[in-house]
Formats: sequence, C-alpha cells, structure tokens
Amino acid sequence: MIFNSFEFLLFFLIVTSLYFLLPHKFRWVLLLFASCVFYMFFVPIYIFILLITILIDYFAAIYISKSEGRKKKLYLLISIVSTCLVLFIFKYFNFFNDNFKLLAQYAHWKYPIGALKILLPIGLSFHTFQSLSYVIEVYRGNQKPETHFGIYALYVMFYPQLVAGPIERPQNILYQFYEKHNFNYDNVTYGLKLMLWGYFKKVVIADRLSIYVNTIYNNHQHHNGTSLLLATVFFAFQIYCDFSGYSDIAIGSARVMGFKLMTNFNRPYFAKSISEFWKRWHISLSTWFKDYVYIPMGGNRVIKPLVLFNLLVTFLLSGFWHGANWTYIIWGGLNGLYLAIGVLLYNTKSKINHKFDKGYSSFFNQLINIIFTFFLIAFSWIFFRANSLHDAVNIIHKILFEKGKLFIGDNKSMAYSICFLTILLITEAIEEYKLFNKFSLYNNSSKLVRHLTYYSLIIIIMLFGVFDSSQFIYFQF
Repeated sequence: MIFNSFEFLLFFLIVTSLYFLLPHKFRWVLLLFASCVFYMFFVPIYIFILLITILIDYFAAIYISKSEGRKKKLYLLISIVSTCLVLFIFKYFNFFNDNFKLLAQYAHWKYPIGALKILLPIGLSFHTFQSLSYVIEVYRGNQKPETHFGIYALYVMFYPQLVAGPIERPQNILYQFYEKHNFNYDNVTYGLKLMLWGYFKKVVIADRLSIYVNTIYNNHQHHNGTSLLLATVFFAFQIYCDFSGYSDIAIGSARVMGFKLMTNFNRPYFAKSISEFWKRWHISLSTWFKDYVYIPMGGNRVIKPLVLFNLLVTFLLSGFWHGANWTYIIWGGLNGLYLAIGVLLYNTKSKINHKFDKGYSSFFNQLINIIFTFFLIAFSWIFFRANSLHDAVNIIHKILFEKGKLFIGDNKSMAYSICFLTILLITEAIEEYKLFNKFSLYNNSSKLVRHLTYYSLIIIIMLFGVFDSSQFIYFQF
C-alpha cells in the first residue's frame, strides 16, 4: 500500500476513526495490527523478516540493560551483527557476490556461488536503522529498555514512517504510544494540511517531473547535453518533492492522531553550503550517521586529516546505505568530498562572506552560494539517478561537451511542471525568509483565504496530479 493510492486514503480514514473511537488501552493493538496490514500489502511473507529483527533487538536491549562491561558490549555486538546480517543478505549479498565474481573472472578463477533470487523487503534499511538506534541508546543509558513487546513492535512498525522514515529515536516516539491522544482540532487540521501539501509535491510535481526525467535518463544515448542538463535539474526537484512529500504525508497522518514525528526536510535547496544542505536534507538519516558513525569515529574533535577521513567514510557509508550499487557509493563519496573541501576552505570562504556581508552585496553573495550549492548537489544526483556508472559518465560527458536543441516532449506537461515548480519555490521562499507573511496563502490569518487555498490545492491535485500509483523513490531503500 502506497500513500498515493485510494487504498491508503480509505485505510487512513478507517484507522484514524477507529483510533479515536477505541478506549486508550486498546489503541496500541489497533495501530500495531494496522501497521502489519499496511506492510503486508507489499509482500505478506516479509512480515516475518521484520518480526525477526524486532525479536532480536527487543531481547538484546533487555539483556544489555541487565549487563555490565564486556558482557554488555557482547550483547550490543550480537544485536548489531544479527540485525545488519538480515540487511546484508537481502540488500548487499548480491552486490558483493557480483563483484567477487568479476574479480574471479579477471583472475581466471572458478567462482561457484550464484546470486540470491530474492526481493528486497520494502523499507528494510529504514526500520533496521530505527531498531539499531534503540539498542544503541539503551546501551548508552539514554533509553530504558521497553518491556512491553507490543509497544516496542509498534515503535519499529508504526505505519506512517515504517517504509521510508523519518527514522525516529526511541526518546522521541516510544513514550508517545503510552500517551492518551484525544481528538484535537489543531492537530487534525495541521496534519491534514501537511498531508495535502505532501500530495501536491508528490503527484503534481514529482510524478510529473519523473515523466521527463525518465524519458531522458533511460534513453540518454539519444539525447544531447542540453536535455540531460534540464533532466538533471528536474530530477533534483523530483527526488526532493517525492521524498519530502512522503515525509509530509507521514508526519501529517501521524499528527492527526496526536503523534509528533521529527522534521525530515527543511527547504534544503535554500542552503548556502553543502554542510548546511545536509542539515536540511533527510535530517533523520543525516543525524543518525552523525550520532552513530561520525561522532564515535572522533567527529571534528580530532586533527584535520582525521576529520576529513571521518567525513569521507561517513558519506561513503551513507551512499552504500542508499543502495548496493557503485553509483550510490560514488554519490556518497562525492558529497563527502564536497564537505572535506569545505573544511579545508572554511577560513577562505568565511573571509569572502564577511567581505560581502552588507546590503545588496550580501544578498547577491548568498544567492550565488545557494545557486552554487544547488548545482554541486544536482551534479551528484547524476550518479544517484543514472542506471549504471557507465551511464553516469556518459551523461556527464554529454552535459559538458554535447550541446544541442532542447527536447521538450509534451508542451503542456512541461508548462505545468515549470508552473508548479514556481509555486513551490515561491512558497518556500516566503517560509524561508519570512517574506510577505500577510500575503501568505497557506497560513493566512483570514479563514476565507486559507480555505480557498486548501480547496485550490485539492482541485490542482485532482486535475493535474499524475495518478499512476508510482512508488516513492525511497521505498526501494
């Protein structure tokens, strides 16, 4: 079941209605059952894989809390290795196996191990990391082990963020399952507005942009660099609207019931540096790697060469988390390299920014930084979107050296894409810079203006949305 489907809307209405009708003591049962149903819409039998990881980390956390010294570390290690082993088998085994096979062929060795013919359970990387954060926080003493098995299972399986995050920490969400959430008008309206905006980003912008992006990227050999450049820029917005749209729907659907999930995106394309971008993009994952990989390695508390090493390793792992393919690894490494260069040039950049930190000079300096950051990120998205490393190299070569007439495709679809992208950017600019708040449509003090905005969005979604039940990009991770 995907968010942009009629089945989900019906599911959401039924579950939310029952949630408020049931006595508080039975609500966790409803949510756990609903989450199982939601997950089993994809591949039903994979619910048992999820159950295995839940059992491992549930008992591991209890044993960790009762142990000390080496025994405590041993239980942590068993939990991490066991949970990651499931992820390795389903997501990474074939990647390593294929690369070992190529190495064996190069060396003229016989390699007898074949590929595993299994599907990747949807959202496996997300709930694996959520389980790991729980066990690590218990080990660190920041979280008491959850003894109620049903509540812990719900922490891992809570349907709004089960398959694509946000990747929650136990301190933020576990206690909320014990709270009694009465029907609250403000929560309901805030949640529904966020869901509506998420649907606008997903079906009106992301899925429409995907038509052009897929046409160009899947047939890049037949298109010139100009078209590929536009497709790359479009993909930057497609993946943003796709994933942030999912996050809005997830956070909004949870808020309707009174649950507060963490913010996952904060207008990342208004970032003025790569470092700032990663504080705004997929925040739950960025902070996960920061807290559980980068800082334990020494973070920025070590000598500069080690800081650079820590950044590169962290982002290489982040790239590998996204997918078992060299394109993702290079994408992660490239962003790590951007950050490493940023560390090396920090003093120089600070002097330049200080020099132009007045009036119009400041405005244009910030604008240049935003544009430069966007194009660095967009360049890295080429590796993320390309079907192979070979394709990525060819696409970059064409963008740099093969200009030509721009392929437009469907004129109406192109016009709609640009129009709705403009609406998105204007809306986010108003929010980012607090511009013309009295002219704000979505949060206007006038009830009439607000309701006209809501109804207009609904009409736009119905008339211009692309309803082909396309999955969210991050579901594959």
